[in-house]
Amino acid sequence: MSDHIRLRKGLNIPLKGDAKNQITKTVSVDIAAVKPTDYKALNAKLLVKEGDEVKAGTPVLVDKKRAFIKICSPISGKVSQIVRGEKRKLLEIVIESDHKNEYESFTTPNPKSATKGEIINALLDSGLWATFKQRPYGTIPDPEIEPKAIFISGFDSSPLAPDLDFALKTEIENIQTGIDLLSKLSTGGVHLGLHASNYASSPFHRMEKVVIHTFDGVHPAGNVGVQIHHISPMNKGEIAWTIDLYNVAAIGRLFKKGIYDLRKIIAITGPRAKHTSYIETLPGMCLSEIKEYADFKGDEKSKETPLPIRYISGNALTGENVGKDGYLGFFHNQITLLSEGSYYEMLGWVKPFRAKKFSISHSYFSWLFPKKRYSLDTNLNGGERALVVTGLYEKVVPMDIYPMYLMKAIMAEDIDKMEQLGIYEVIEEDLALCDFVCPSKTEVQEIISRGIELMIKEMS
Repeated sequence: MSDHIRLRKGLNIPLKGDAKNQITKTVSVDIAAVKPTDYKALNAKLLVKEGDEVKAGTPVLVDKKRAFIKICSPISGKVSQIVRGEKRKLLEIVIESDHKNEYESFTTPNPKSATKGEIINALLDSGLWATFKQRPYGTIPDPEIEPKAIFISGFDSSPLAPDLDFALKTEIENIQTGIDLLSKLSTGGVHLGLHASNYASSPFHRMEKVVIHTFDGVHPAGNVGVQIHHISPMNKGEIAWTIDLYNVAAIGRLFKKGIYDLRKIIAITGPRAKHTSYIETLPGMCLSEIKEYADFKGDEKSKETPLPIRYISGNALTGENVGKDGYLGFFHNQITLLSEGSYYEMLGWVKPFRAKKFSISHSYFSWLFPKKRYSLDTNLNGGERALVVTGLYEKVVPMDIYPMYLMKAIMAEDIDKMEQLGIYEVIEEDLALCDFVCPSKTEVQEIISRGIELMIKEMS
């Protein structure tokens, strides 16, 4: 263990619905979707058409500007639908499974003797190169530019996040193989962040060929961007790569079996989940496959009609509202079911006692019950209003940046100020808590996204 980092800022949102450590279903995926929107700045070019037969690992699209970056089908079957949006933007490639589980076969070198070039070529050929994210910006990296280091977070601190020690306990050997390979891709090595509270019991602390850092603190301590900031901050001109442990395991399976195998164990969470647990599935799964996990009755003690359910691919802070017939995102390792906040409370903010509401301030009595969990919904409790400087952002962002001023620089499209204020340090997830605590209801993540898009455009 190289060092211990204590974070004093952040917030754990006390949301009900943690997943119990049991696997209750193995999903035999009937329909899966490949979504180009899962990959930032990907200029997608279709390689298939409706009716084409594919295997797991068959490329279905590439980047127009970098054709060596491939996105592959997670299942074998037939392309049943190409979904487009406004201006014919490609949204989804829907694939109907044949349930044969046929895989494309890839030739991979021996992990112990593989060279850097051989590893990169194998990852590019198989489509697993797209599992990397580059800092800054969170885009798919250029394989010709060596990063200063590769960073992996060994825990997730997001609301109701899956327990990676449980979800990946059978993948330790594959993860070690993946790390052995990654260690050859950068002279700066591989850095693994673990939480101090369960460091000794985590199977990941025994990983070899990594530099281990322990973090003590609340969310967003598990965000790899926050960990990079405290280990080796990003400066202009520097490049770092990140990858999550699920995809490290997929790389290990590729080099052992020669197949594109993305199967993983994800968490079903949230206050509207009837059975909070884990399921084994594939990215791109249709959420209709888990309809039996949704609690349509709501609180049986309440006489009110239960609110509709919001189906979120991912966590409550950064996930995507995909609906009951939407698809699991490629980088999402949980599904969160929340109540839609489709109601209005007359003068709700002046009520003296609101036992079912949580507040970061002392506005409600939630501060008297620090261990209580809440069935929070999606109600904004008001509309967007003038941006007020409150200092709340700085309380939940454990980074040496000024989030409010960075937002203002982005809105003014002042690139010099954006660089000075930390645009290279962050992506949307790192400031997601600002959305939650903002009294002005400002969409902070949306502003950060616009800033990143501006930087990519101006710097390309």
